[in-house]
Amino acid sequence: MTKQKTPLILVSNDDGILAKGIGSLIDFVKDLGEVVVVAPSFPQSGMGHAITIHEHIRLDKSGFYGDIEAYECSGTPVDCVKLAKHFILKDRKPDIVLSGINHGSNSSVSVIYSGTMSAAIEGAMEGIPSIGFSLCNYDHDADFEPCRKFVRQIVLASLKDNFPSHTALNVNFPLVKEGEIKGIKVCRQAMARWQEEFENRKDPRGRDYFWLSGNFTNLDAGEDTDEAALAKGFVSVVPCHFDLTSYSVLARVNEMMR
Repeated sequence: MTKQKTPLILVSNDDGILAKGIGSLIDFVKDLGEVVVVAPSFPQSGMGHAITIHEHIRLDKSGFYGDIEAYECSGTPVDCVKLAKHFILKDRKPDIVLSGINHGSNSSVSVIYSGTMSAAIEGAMEGIPSIGFSLCNYDHDADFEPCRKFVRQIVLASLKDNFPSHTALNVNFPLVKEGEIKGIKVCRQAMARWQEEFENRKDPRGRDYFWLSGNFTNLDAGEDTDEAALAKGFVSVVPCHFDLTSYSVLARVNEMMR
């Protein structure tokens, strides 16, 4: 009988290595394979797919998760995945990249700004099955336990050989108790946007500074979207890729250029 290979699981996030969400994710999957953690040393929310190019990056071993091999990185979530691949793991390719669990939703348009999803998408760019997990709760002490069985179900399914190539799954959990989560729905990304506001304030020296706020507006009434699934108490799963080409309008734009 052939001995089954133990999966190598790379875990990262954007809330920082000490965030409750990443600790929960590690706990949920630590028996499913060999877990290696490379996460930012401080919160990096909203960094998108940023990389560090104008300053040095520090990478330090962390003992925060006991026997789990873990490192804290001064760079962005994408830096974490790149350093894991090129330096920490070297010739060992992860079987899966997991990012999160994020404190707050990354549904619909938020995926563009999300450091959580950018870490997952970086994994997908390397041809590694990758998943970003987020909970629709911004509380630093949020209860992630209702996510446990669904995280495990999605990770186990994704470790099979039929995971779509160069794809990352954007998984969002509704803010309900475990028994109230109705199941999993594979969805499309809702058409939505943030109605942004910049508040002009003064610092103690009288200098101007700006504070970003705003309201989330869902412009999509479709029942097949991530926003619709979350509103009904389902876990939303949206397959994402990094090719931003709008194939449906290629011919139209070609005609415009003539």
